[in-house]
Amino acid sequence: MKAEYKQRLDKKFRLEFNYNSNHLEGNTLTYGETELLLIFDRTTGNHELREYEEMKGHDVAYELIKELAADNERPLTETTIKNLHSLLLVRPFWKEAITSDGQYTRREIKVGNYKEYPNSVRLPNGEIFHYASPEETPIKMGELMMWLREEEEKNELHPVVLAAMLHYNFVRIHPFDDGNGRLSRLLMNYVLFKHHLPPVVIKSANKKEYLQVLADADSGNPEPFIEYISQQLIWSLDLSINAALLKSGVKIS
Repeated sequence: MKAEYKQRLDKKFRLEFNYNSNHLEGNTLTYGETELLLIFDRTTGNHELREYEEMKGHDVAYELIKELAADNERPLTETTIKNLHSLLLVRPFWKEAITSDGQYTRREIKVGNYKEYPNSVRLPNGEIFHYASPEETPIKMGELMMWLREEEEKNELHPVVLAAMLHYNFVRIHPFDDGNGRLSRLLMNYVLFKHHLPPVVIKSANKKEYLQVLADADSGNPEPFIEYISQQLIWSLDLSINAALLKSGVKIS
């Protein structure tokens, strides 16, 4: 691939991933505003300061996972994950939360630290879904890192399966008070980058389908989620192949 087209392709992935991953979590910057902020370091629109800060922080975290994936001497660790979390959330803030018995409350969201309180969520059907408890979280995160190292050493799982399962297993723990979805997608792409694959971009327009296959995995059936991630990777591969072939009419900018 010519350097010019590689640069344009990288820019496309960068904007698509930053915009969609943040938009999935409620960030209201438009695609154009995201490009203006990340490429030209300018702002427009009427948004909260945190939305601009977190978009910039997410971009820094995206570049960091690419660097980590290219460095075989630096394995992914819990310290690295906490550092990524600090980049994503930028600074502490207060947020609405739900107690273990389903009551609404407000908590200070700390950056770079595992959760101190349960971070249960209320499902659309009204039920409370419980993630790992604060006491379980350090143990489960240690087990997750051990699982990743062992799977990398065995090299038996297809990279897409490994990436998808790392994403899901991380979300199932939900180790932080906020930012778990964005961080799970970064970690998934860390694995893909490590295997010289393009990033997966979960489109915010497909949020309902994305959440459904995650719910299927919660029910003990991860296959739909793995298949969903595979389909999103096909979009990225097609974009990459078209850029390499310099096909007429292909939009990569």
